Amino acid sequence: MNYGEYKYVWQAPGWPAWRVDLARLAQPLAEASAAQGHLLGRLVDVGLPLRSQASLAALTDDVVKTSEIEGEQLDPFSVRSSVARRLGLDIGALAPADRQVDGVVDMVLDATRNALTPVSPERLWGWHVALFPAGQSGLTPLRVGMWRNDATGPMQVVSGPISRPRVHFEAPPAVALDAEMTRFLDWVNGVQPLHPLLKAGIGHLWFVTLHPFDDGNGRMARALGDLLLARADGSAQRFYSLSAQIQRERKAYYEVLERTQRGSLDATEWLEWFLGALLRAMHQAQQTLDAVLVKSSFWQRRSSLPLNERQLKLLNRLLDGFDGKLTSSKWAAIAKCSPDTALRDINELVAQGVLRKTEAGGRSTSYVLADT
Repeated sequence: MNYGEYKYVWQAPGWPAWRVDLARLAQPLAEASAAQGHLLGRLVDVGLPLRSQASLAALTDDVVKTSEIEGEQLDPFSVRSSVARRLGLDIGALAPADRQVDGVVDMVLDATRNALTPVSPERLWGWHVALFPAGQSGLTPLRVGMWRNDATGPMQVVSGPISRPRVHFEAPPAVALDAEMTRFLDWVNGVQPLHPLLKAGIGHLWFVTLHPFDDGNGRMARALGDLLLARADGSAQRFYSLSAQIQRERKAYYEVLERTQRGSLDATEWLEWFLGALLRAMHQAQQTLDAVLVKSSFWQRRSSLPLNERQLKLLNRLLDGFDGKLTSSKWAAIAKCSPDTALRDINELVAQGVLRKTEAGGRSTSYVLADT
């Protein structure tokens, strides 16, 4: 839709004076704020070790899902190991360091642990370097650690075949970026009479509309949104993942984003969606916290069992949510041991009442936790 003589929101008269219908947002804002308070209040009661485990789970989910939204698959075990390594948490065996994974983790952790530190161009450039340590996206060279220059044409978000691409959005020209980013960062670092959750939503929208880099803009917008949410929470620890919720609602996310970027300066519809997604992310975090408490209770009841490193590793994988059914062959592959050793490990746990066989037998024999 064209509005008068402009097509994109950054061309609208009055840009970037976003408008918000506070009356329309009153209920979703109250619900998200109440869920935020309930989650953070519950976490105060569980103690530091369990808070750290809940934060580890949320950060792992955030890093995996913010990359998945862009079509990049990161290994969750590698991500969890990278986060644990940086937080100084003992989770047993760690995956080898992965440069690509570590870069995304470094960006997300800097955004949340250092949320009160002012956001500068140099800080954003550092995030960009962390995202693309090889200086390219796939086989495509990038301008890393600097604003885009549009040397190959305007920055556009497109889909469909190359012969008939559909342009969803076109960002402001590169020549305007210095002024645009200065104005944006002054707003991010400044104080406005705006609820912190609404500021997080507008910050996400505004950054992704400017699209200041050759690539990685979506991930950086979500990291910047997390920074503003951390300021809203008053906590450097993350206990919920908005990126994971956006991945679950990816189609709706892109649709409302496109409507807003092609509309007027009214950000109300976007903020309604943002607050709803935030509320659902916090509900999901409550379930994650339940799982952390179950895991803690499981290990407390079995603290005296003589378990080897392979058994500890596989039991933790089961408690964290194992993909598919656990069989002796999967055990051998994950633990990097022989089939005989895997079966011996499993039978010991069955005898101790930790695992039990499922009803299927023969080659379909699989195992689950006896109780959690």
